[in-house]
Amino acid sequence: MENNFLAIGLMSGTSLDGLDICYVKFEKKQHWNFEILHAETVKYPKFWEEKLKNCIHLSAEEIAELNSDYGFYLGEKVNEFISKNQIKNIDLIASHGHTVFHQPQKKFTLQIGDGRAIKLITKIPVIYDFRMQDVLMGGNGAPLVPIGDELLFQQYDACLNLGGFSNISMKVEGKRIAFDICPVNIVLNSLAQKRGQKYDEDGKIARLGKIDSELLNELNNLKFYRQDFPKSLGIEWVLENVSSKFEKQSTEDLLATFTEHSAIQIANTLNQFKLKNVLITGGGTYHSYLIEKIKSKTSTEIIIPEKTIIDYKEALIFAFMGVLRMNNETNVLASSTGSYENHSSGIIA
Repeated sequence: MENNFLAIGLMSGTSLDGLDICYVKFEKKQHWNFEILHAETVKYPKFWEEKLKNCIHLSAEEIAELNSDYGFYLGEKVNEFISKNQIKNIDLIASHGHTVFHQPQKKFTLQIGDGRAIKLITKIPVIYDFRMQDVLMGGNGAPLVPIGDELLFQQYDACLNLGGFSNISMKVEGKRIAFDICPVNIVLNSLAQKRGQKYDEDGKIARLGKIDSELLNELNNLKFYRQDFPKSLGIEWVLENVSSKFEKQSTEDLLATFTEHSAIQIANTLNQFKLKNVLITGGGTYHSYLIEKIKSKTSTEIIIPEKTIIDYKEALIFAFMGVLRMNNETNVLASSTGSYENHSSGIIA
């Protein structure tokens, strides 16, 4: 296998803050190194934001159509990114797609954005659909990022992502384990939107609210938090278990309560595994109130990296997973997802 790769990673998260595009150089010596050469987040126009937000309610035919349309849209955005940054060499594009359904217990997960459409538009090999093979193999199809934590960020005790959901990956007794901890931005953003804000910047609205201790107890007692890992969360779980508990409380109080809840669940995890330090990335890293709350509940050292790593770590790791897939190397860890063996996942277009 050659030692140098240039790859583009695409990531669209559940919080719908845009499409992350990350162009990375990977090099393999004793171990893997990376350098992010260009990265940007393309904000979704209203049309796409609405489409993606509501796709869970579409018919099968409408989802099939959206899968193709969104694939072509991704291809166009990549082409714009390539010409804007005058990129000459690309070995592959790795696309996570946008999650519509995630029900591994029923043996399915669906990420739309057909990789063949991206390939037709860009004329570059595309790897896509990274999750489904793992689900068929008895895994959660998530989290997938731990392979990157293992090979690119091994200097930290653990890596915590604060996105739509918070998830963590760490080495325990020589094995890389990972799991979703709790919802974060998927709930906080939808509450902030009731106040006409896209998100609760720095937790400004949450700081105004009072914690509803009865609701907090209900949330902290949800069965998911007592389940053993590996485990993962989806929007369906949030609608059934979280949003259904919100009643007459003000938006400020709900934001205050849910921020407290997320901080408790995250700190509990850091404390349970007695972690010395943790690298935190994802959009929630900018929620200074949430970070303060986590710090107040744990002695684990919280490490916040440079902005490009905070914003693009997931897109970076999907690019890396594409490189591993092209070389038929393991890119999904069974110890993280719960499938029956490590494997090389992703469909190549």
